[in-house]
Amino acid sequence: MIIHCPHCNKGNRIPAEKLNQTPICGACQQELLSLPINATAANFSELITQSVMPVIVDFWAPWCGPCKMFGPTFQSSAITHANQVLFVKVNTEAEQALGSQWNIRSIPTLAGFKGGKEVHRVSGALPPAQLEQFVKQLTI
Repeated sequence: MIIHCPHCNKGNRIPAEKLNQTPICGACQQELLSLPINATAANFSELITQSVMPVIVDFWAPWCGPCKMFGPTFQSSAITHANQVLFVKVNTEAEQALGSQWNIRSIPTLAGFKGGKEVHRVSGALPPAQLEQFVKQLTI
C-alpha cells in the first residue's frame, strides 16, 4: 500500500504486514505512523482492510469548527499510540464519495475498524479521556 508521509508528504510503498514494524519514510527518515495518515479514495479501503492494527478514522472537514478543535487531540493520541493503532483522517470535503459511502451524517465522526470491519462509531469532538476510551475499546 502507498502511505504518504505525514511529515514530508512523500509516497512510501509499505506492505500491509509491515505496518506494525515501525515503518520509516524513505525521504525524510521519520516514522510514517507517528502522526495521522491522510486517506483518499485511492488508499482508504486498503488502509482499513489490510492493516494488521486497529484503525481509527476521523471524518472531518476544514470548515468545521469542532473538527479543528479536535484535530490536536486526535494527533496527540496518534503520537501516544504510534505503531499500536493506525490513525487516519478523511477530509469529507475533498473525499465526498468516502463520506457518502460510510454514511457520514455529521462531523467530526470517528469510526473504529478491526479486520477491515467497522466495529465502533461516535460523532462529535471527544475530549482526550473519551478518545482514550475509544482507543481502548479497539485494542481489547
